[in-house]
Amino acid sequence: MININSDIWHWYHNVSECYYHIQITVKYRKALINKKVEQVILESISGIKERYAIEVSHVGFDQNHVHLLTRFLPKYSGGQVIKLVKSLSAKAVFREVPEVKNELWGGEFWTDGYYISTISGKGNKAVIEKYIKNQGREKDIEQLKLFEF
Repeated sequence: MININSDIWHWYHNVSECYYHIQITVKYRKALINKKVEQVILESISGIKERYAIEVSHVGFDQNHVHLLTRFLPKYSGGQVIKLVKSLSAKAVFREVPEVKNELWGGEFWTDGYYISTISGKGNKAVIEKYIKNQGREKDIEQLKLFEF
């Protein structure tokens, strides 16, 4: 059973709250992303949450690259999700905006590379580092007690 409609996703015996910042780039860094291509990309990934349990909550476009704020179940690797997003969007762009293919060699819309970073729903890197560093300390243990004996 999966519940993917809350901030924390529950999937069988697992709970996750993993966010990812992904950036993918058009092949040869060509400035091919216009309003029409943007719309096609957005439509191509619109049903991805219901179909694959991959949520794309924010999308930012530049002329030659796209930024995505995503989250997905830990059963997927970042590379698998990026491959899926690239595949769905490239097929749609070539189908809906075929003139784009004339600007590219080899029939690929996206570069092979990408950028991915994790983002915590609980704080930035410094907050998490401090939390981990202070684990097991007497003052922190006091806060974690449920009952006083």
